[in-house]
Formats: sequence, structure tokens, C-alpha cells
Amino acid sequence: MRLSRQIGEALADGLTGKGAQLAARRLARLLAADAVALADCEKLLATAGSLDPDAAQALLVETLDVLEPVTAPPLRAAPLVVSGDLAGCLLVSGDVSDADLAEAADLVARALDHADLVRARERIAEADLRTLRAQISPHFMHNALAAISAHTRTDPERARELLTDFSDYLRYSFAGTGDFATVADELHAVQTYLELQRARFDDRLDITVRIAPEVLPVPIPFLVVQPIVENAVRHGFESRPGTGHIAVRGFSEGPLCVIEVEDDGAGMDPDVAKAILTGSRAGSGRIGLANVDKRLRAVYGPEYGLWLDTAPGAGTKATVRIPRYARGVHA
Repeated sequence: MRLSRQIGEALADGLTGKGAQLAARRLARLLAADAVALADCEKLLATAGSLDPDAAQALLVETLDVLEPVTAPPLRAAPLVVSGDLAGCLLVSGDVSDADLAEAADLVARALDHADLVRARERIAEADLRTLRAQISPHFMHNALAAISAHTRTDPERARELLTDFSDYLRYSFAGTGDFATVADELHAVQTYLELQRARFDDRLDITVRIAPEVLPVPIPFLVVQPIVENAVRHGFESRPGTGHIAVRGFSEGPLCVIEVEDDGAGMDPDVAKAILTGSRAGSGRIGLANVDKRLRAVYGPEYGLWLDTAPGAGTKATVRIPRYARGVHA
């Protein structure tokens, strides 16, 4: 019983957490197995003892295909099903019975389910996403209305189009349906926002948006991309003369969805960028970047989030990396 509790504690951060290796060692002790491995739906993540990596990978693929225990002596494997969703696989080597393997897989699945519930409660405590929806920059709203007003006499048709864009943008930003949107929805809102900004700057803002079709349906936390784009406008372009360029790109890298927002503005010291993301630089004027990073890591895990690549005079590239498919994340 004590060892079972310790395995659950070691899996508090999930299969990719720092305790997964310890959990594998404790499982090997519990089962008196020669070796134990924990895997997600792609690869082995933690191993205790000696396993043939090629044989283990092949058994992992087979087990996940049939969704039931598989034996390939000296290896045995069982799928890990958490709240009805496939989470990974438990592999063992040695004299382990079918009943013991099934019981161990159930133990791991229950530990992962408990860890998910704990993290969900932490996310609710850390950030009320409905409140975040309402944090639309007054600076942007004032400037958008000013741009629309400036066009009412000189170009009434453009003013009507901008007013429609502004209405669409506000409707999306204050939407009350769910905590997630698709990449397609987020980028539509971003394009609307950028059109309003381009009108404000008399078309001095050059915009490029390139999105691969396969990432358009990927679910993403609501209002993640727009704060990044707003920072690119305010800090990369607003205070400088001449034309500025902002590029928004979305593409897949294997199982990942990657979104990049790049500007050719002033840039910043990399240490300042790091401080902004950790939230340790108060009064930086960077709108919600630490919050965006925190939300992404809370939803997907510590290996995902927001990264800033920048240097003084070299512009800034903000990169969001999230899994294309994540258990429990639906738009």
C-alpha cells in the first residue's frame, strides 16, 4: 500500500514529469520485474532496468494499436487509459503475471487521473479565463475608434468596413462559449485586429499571415495569439517612424502546432525578455505575455508554452508551441 501511494506521488506531474523515472523504479520493485518502462502515445519516457529499445518501441506501437495487453517475450505491455482517453503504455520485462500487469496499469492510470484533477484545480485557482477575456486593452479600443472616426469623412466605405471589423473583434473577445477556440478562430480575430491597426497607421503596417491548413482546427486556449500580436504592434512598431512588418505564421512540426509572431521592431535584451515571461519585470508594458505563457503551460504541461527570440535592434519573434492533439482539450 505504501509503495502504491509513493508511485502515485511520483506521477504527480504526469508521465512527462520529473518523477516518472522514480515511478518506474518503484513499479519494478512492486512487480519484482527485471525492467519497467512508462511511455506516452509516441515513445518511452522513463525506464528502470534494461530493455531492448527497439523491441520495446515495437511493442508500444502494437499495444496502442490493439488497445489491450500484448506479450512479446520477455516483454509484456498494457495500455494506460485515463478517463476514457488513451494516455500511454506500461511495459514490463520478467516474470509478471497478466493479473499483476493489469493491476499495475490500473494503478498508474488512477494516479495520472488524480494528477490531472489536481492540475485542473490549480489552473482554476491560478487564472480565471473568463476574466482574462475582458482584459481588452483600453489603449487599443481608443485608437481603433479614433481610426474609424478619422475615415468617416475621407473614406466612409472604409469606415463602415472598419466598424464591422471592430464589432466582430469585440464579439469574439467577449464570447462566452468555452475556454478554447480553434487556431482558425484565433487567427481570424488577429487578422481583424491587424486591419484595424493598419487603418490607424495609414497603411504603414505591412502584414503577412501564412497558416498551414492542418493546424487550423487545432484547439488553443482563448485569446492566446492576440496579446502577442498586440505586443508586436505596440513595442515593435508604434513608437518608430516608417513602415513596419509583422508576420504571423502557423505550421506543424510532427505532433506539434507552432505559431510564430515576428516583428522587425526595436527588439530587446534577451534577459529582459526572460524576465517578462517569468513575470518578474514589473511595469514592462508588455501586455499579458507572462499570463499567456502561464496559461499554456498550465493546460499542456511545462514543456510547452511561449518563447521569445530577440535582441536589441533585431526585432522579436514570439513562438507558441502546443501539441496538435491533447487529451481533454476541445474547441
